[in-house]
Amino acid sequence: MSNISEVTASNSASVLESVKNSLVKDKGGITNTDYGKTIGKAQLSEEGAKYYEELKKKYSNMDFVLVSKDMKDYAKQHASSYGNASKMVVLIDEEKIERMATDSKFRAQYEGLIAKAQSAMPALKSMAEQQGNVKAIGMQVGDNGKASFFAVMEKSSKSMQEKLAAKRAAKKEAEKKAEKRAEKKERSEEQLEKLRDKAKDKSVHDEEELEEDDVEIIMANSIEELQSKIEAYNFNLRADSVKTPQEMMVGQSIDFKG
Repeated sequence: MSNISEVTASNSASVLESVKNSLVKDKGGITNTDYGKTIGKAQLSEEGAKYYEELKKKYSNMDFVLVSKDMKDYAKQHASSYGNASKMVVLIDEEKIERMATDSKFRAQYEGLIAKAQSAMPALKSMAEQQGNVKAIGMQVGDNGKASFFAVMEKSSKSMQEKLAAKRAAKKEAEKKAEKRAEKKERSEEQLEKLRDKAKDKSVHDEEELEEDDVEIIMANSIEELQSKIEAYNFNLRADSVKTPQEMMVGQSIDFKG
């Protein structure tokens, strides 16, 4: 009997861990491993792992994400899933870490990029607070001694709030309908709770999809260029918001009638 209980407990723990990992993976493919936040199946040598820990401690106010060599493009495409506007995300691949661990010249070059980004973070954080629609700021350590920088921007804060409010209202309505159906058929409390959870999960999924639709990723080759692009993006956003619908249509349509 005790063996059965142990197996059941073990299976439950396994299921919970599986669910936890699937939820984490949905957020841009990030999983938590011995290396910390990871994208893909990154593997470091003992020397590489030791250096990576030292690097994270040295720049502890930055949020490092280790990327496997085959997932570098994926990481860039899913930048909207990472970090926030107050702590810069650093996407760095396993090959860079391995070489930085053994090549002092290469290490100095890339640590210089990270250090420069770190020194610019207070200014970027201040800008994010002033602009109000910067969701995340990050850098991806690239090749040839370069890095790319990104900012995740909300397309329209007011629009997003209105859409989320509509989703939440729909969620409440779904919960009410679920309760009425359960009461009418005299379902057990357990069944009622399942219906509520189902409605809740659907609402959360819809909100995550909405979030992806309502953001835009700005890419830049330097911190200075990123700052300039953020300002330009918001200037254009404000300019569009004061145009009439007729003005916004100018140049947007083609007359095929000839």
